[in-house]
Amino acid sequence: MSKNSVHARTPEALESRLDELRRIPLKLDLTRGKPAAEQLALSDALDGILDGNYRLEDGTDARNYGGLRGIPEARRLGAQLLGTDPENVIVCGNSSLQAMQLVIDAAMHYGLRGKRFSALGSASAVVPVPGYDRHFALTESFGIEMIPVPMTATGPDMDALEETVCSDTQCRFLWCVPKYSNPTGCIYDPDTVDRIASLPNKAQGPLLILWDNAYAVHDFDFPTAELAPILTAARKHGTDDSVIMFASTSKITFAGGGIAFIAGSEATLNAIETRLAVITIGPDKVNQLRHAKFLNGRVEDHMAAHARILKPKFETVERCLQKHLGNRDLATWTQPEGGYFVTLTTPPGFATQVVAMAATAGVVLTPAGATFPYGHDPEDSVIRIAPSFASNDEIESAIEVLAVCLELSVRRSS
Repeated sequence: MSKNSVHARTPEALESRLDELRRIPLKLDLTRGKPAAEQLALSDALDGILDGNYRLEDGTDARNYGGLRGIPEARRLGAQLLGTDPENVIVCGNSSLQAMQLVIDAAMHYGLRGKRFSALGSASAVVPVPGYDRHFALTESFGIEMIPVPMTATGPDMDALEETVCSDTQCRFLWCVPKYSNPTGCIYDPDTVDRIASLPNKAQGPLLILWDNAYAVHDFDFPTAELAPILTAARKHGTDDSVIMFASTSKITFAGGGIAFIAGSEATLNAIETRLAVITIGPDKVNQLRHAKFLNGRVEDHMAAHARILKPKFETVERCLQKHLGNRDLATWTQPEGGYFVTLTTPPGFATQVVAMAATAGVVLTPAGATFPYGHDPEDSVIRIAPSFASNDEIESAIEVLAVCLELSVRRSS
């Protein structure tokens, strides 16, 4: 975290600068973690990589039906991203969120292990906060109550998490983004991973750990930061049937044309395959094959190329935040070593006002409250910054707008 405090600019000076910024005019969108065009171009070789050869290494024609769990080449790729074995992996379509929806639906209405959750009464999910807004939207769409627990620098507050899981008889799901967590950028430490893996043994009923490792290989520096393997810890605790992992290539190749992965125990994969069998006769094996040919054996080099584009943008965010908010005791912010987001924390009660004011100067930020369930940040203090899609010059302008809006809001209130 960075934090700082000195002389303040007057409200009049800040209002004058904001008026100048409004006249530029800016049209900057920092709402979502979208890959920039230069990042997408890194994977342009996917187009035509098969050169008319659709045969898998075992001779199977990828253009035909079958292969519900995915082709072996793509399962090996998923295993590398998720830190597990290929036999633990199912390859899906381009959306890991769709895979998550499939798993929750199966657990709620059909049963992954024993009774379907809907037969056990109302269900709740524990969600670390600040967290990922699309997890919240998906959970809410099933009518599942969300129970927040605070994030720390090493993952969820484990004492609070264990207390919630042990006391809530309806707790059925736990969401985790364990590496470069969205939006704080933290990495779960080994003790946190181990304690999470033990939670199903302590829960009052069946509990599924939804391990969304979306940023598994999205490091800025190499050698990369290590994340303790959750399935290894789960096997030690005898809970591996309760852990389901997810990942995708959405921020590795093409955001709209990648492949996604589900990983878990054999019992879990069998249950998921049963559901897949009634909704598809076979996945898009052609896309799986081209991804396997493009990425197998070169994931680290490919992600290093991403890092050379992304890291300078995050350095620009840090430099500009220090320039405009350093030594003013107005905010703290994260300094992630990978992923797609920076979290800025304002004094309580200012995030909504700052986001709205920034929009008047042409800078659109993630809505305040979006990183909390039901869109409600009880402190109204968290702002998510997503710099990946913008240029460095645009980031400089956007951070100045954000800083001026924050300082003006605080000075007006004092």
